[in-house]
Amino acid sequence: MGPDSGFCLFGTALGACGIAWNVHALLGVQLPEGDEAACRARMRRRFPLLPETAAPGWVQAAMVRIQALLAGQPDDLADIPLDMENIPPFHQRVYEITRAIPPGRTMTYGEVAQQLGEPGAARAVGQALGRNPFAPVIPCHRVLAAHSGAGGFSAEGGVATKLRMLQIEKAQLGPEPGLFD
Repeated sequence: MGPDSGFCLFGTALGACGIAWNVHALLGVQLPEGDEAACRARMRRRFPLLPETAAPGWVQAAMVRIQALLAGQPDDLADIPLDMENIPPFHQRVYEITRAIPPGRTMTYGEVAQQLGEPGAARAVGQALGRNPFAPVIPCHRVLAAHSGAGGFSAEGGVATKLRMLQIEKAQLGPEPGLFD
């Protein structure tokens, strides 16, 4: 990786998150682990060739927007560039659909599969989201199991973290009142 690449940690309402970048795009975002040291260790495992360094201005701007989202300010983060070079094509398609879910709204794994044109692929959608390297920029927390079940969540804290993120967004299913109203 070149001198324009790196990673750093930043504080959010949920705890310390990590972010990694190259000159063109984000390489990954890490939701909080148990504490800052655990988040840093996870980032070092995910990005062993990257130095921990100060973020350039465009990454700092992304961090501010992620902080605001995790504090309850709606932002789809859709214009933040992501490096998808090493992401399998099916996952890229899942992430594109998931990224279009606005803050405060949800879809089911089955609905994402339907939009993919692969109605039997709900489990594969869940597996792709479980490997999402860009949460919450790709908002996998907004995808639920059928019948309003939370489904799984691979971030620290599991489903409780997913539900907390949805609560922060005052998530709503269709035209019905929010999940937490």
